[in-house]
Amino acid sequence: MLKFLEPYTFAFKLGMQKALVYRTNFIFRALFNLLPLFAIISLWKAIYKNPEQIVSGYTVAQMVAYYLLVSIVDNLTSVTEDDWQIAGDIKDGHISQFLLRPVEYLTYRLSIFSAGRCVFTAAAAGPVIVFLVINQTYFVWPRDPSTAFFFAVSLVLSALLQFFLSFTLAMLAFWVFEISAFAFVLLAFQRLLGGQMFPLDILPGWVQRIVFCTPMPYTTFFPASIYLGRLEKWAVISGLIIQAGWVVGIYFIARLAWHRGLRRFTAAGA
Repeated sequence: MLKFLEPYTFAFKLGMQKALVYRTNFIFRALFNLLPLFAIISLWKAIYKNPEQIVSGYTVAQMVAYYLLVSIVDNLTSVTEDDWQIAGDIKDGHISQFLLRPVEYLTYRLSIFSAGRCVFTAAAAGPVIVFLVINQTYFVWPRDPSTAFFFAVSLVLSALLQFFLSFTLAMLAFWVFEISAFAFVLLAFQRLLGGQMFPLDILPGWVQRIVFCTPMPYTTFFPASIYLGRLEKWAVISGLIIQAGWVVGIYFIARLAWHRGLRRFTAAGA
């Protein structure tokens, strides 16, 4: 078992080394990611006439706390350039080396992604902490240990879900020359339907039902809602089951896309 993990442990270490080379880029990326949040929080503060006013089920403190959580979840789980790198491996033919080695490409890329997340989280810690200090009045801690535990589980599932979505998207490189347009569309849907632009529970009920038929709410909105205690325990557990279901489902779609694309790649090279 440990022998099987050795290539992926090495890939994780290699990913850490590569990511550390660009740690300054990560810091600036984190800073630029926080700028829109400052604007959104300022906008919502202006909407509320007094601190006790409730808009769509949120007080101003709860609304700001939500966006603080969104920034944390995004920094801990979001995909950076993995889809571009995977597509680059396909276009440049680098994936051929994985056909000759006992290394499963999807697991290899997951190791690289995990390493990148560790470095990005460490690099973004400074700007995020400053951001939280500025808004410390609105920051809340989990109401109990079980909430913190469920939030941690949901974070891991969110990271896996986002990675498998990006991996599946990158498989389009087997069929199209450039995936940039598709990547931007996926990013837009993640930000809009994932709850980064606004809390999804302020939408009309019928719109929420449609949105929750997609995996997007489980990337950001669901983990943040768990942390803020806006869900009953039964809703948290059922939501985690659905979130895990999406992870497993997208994983199998990613593997199917990989094998289909690989057959096309080998046929083209034959």
